Amino acid sequence: MDANALEIRPYASALGAEVLNVDLRTELDDATWSVIHQAFLDYCVLFFRDQPLTLDQHIAFSKRFGELEPYPYNEGLAGYPEVVEVVKLPDEVHNFGSGWHTDMSFREKPPLGAVLCCKEIPPAGGDTLFANMYLAYDMLSEGMKEMVSRLNAVHYSHTFSDSFEPFKGMKSTDTYGEQSTVHPLIRTHPETEKVSLFLSPDYCVLLEDMSPEESRAILELLEKHATRHEFSCRFRWRRDSIAVWDNRCIMHQALEDDHGARLRGKGFKRVMRRSTIKV
Repeated sequence: MDANALEIRPYASALGAEVLNVDLRTELDDATWSVIHQAFLDYCVLFFRDQPLTLDQHIAFSKRFGELEPYPYNEGLAGYPEVVEVVKLPDEVHNFGSGWHTDMSFREKPPLGAVLCCKEIPPAGGDTLFANMYLAYDMLSEGMKEMVSRLNAVHYSHTFSDSFEPFKGMKSTDTYGEQSTVHPLIRTHPETEKVSLFLSPDYCVLLEDMSPEESRAILELLEKHATRHEFSCRFRWRRDSIAVWDNRCIMHQALEDDHGARLRGKGFKRVMRRSTIKV
């Protein structure tokens, strides 16, 4: 692989870049990896097209970012515990991960990121949205920055798992049990040293030392601000597309837009393979 042939093409003004002229089925040399890793830090989420990876190749590429770990809500594939399939069947309305969230924010050390490969997708629909939490913080007023710098948020695993309806095409589990932790509302990225908001609406519903009503007012305001169109991008999947995101500075959600399933009980099937990178 020739690092000079790589092209990093910005995907949206807020975040994201497509990486062109690379074959992830091959072993990446250090020069090529250095370019990809820097783009990961610069753009927060990277997109690759036309990458028909085997499970072994998926794992090998994922491990370039760091050690992998199991996903708490789904069993891994046979022989490949680091990889889970995320499946929505044609008669199911909901997509797994359909609310805005930071992966596993209820843990003391949430994951570094994730690698998501598309194996089956309809001609349209089933997109994923990403939001840049650096920008969300930078565009707050100075008064709001000062206020959020003093606030801590309580993240609960059960706020998601209590409402989790197991998908028929997935093997659900809960290997972690109920967890909760407290995180500041802002955090500093360990590699870029940039400051971002730390939100996760799927898991976080309470601010420390505040009432539920006060917490809800502030958190809903921040979520509305952080997910503005100008801070986000929408990735349209194709078969064998890959997204790799930095969980330390973005939020994301799977768009629920299967109107055929909602209105007629028959829509599209969506199959993804996911690996999780340990911090």
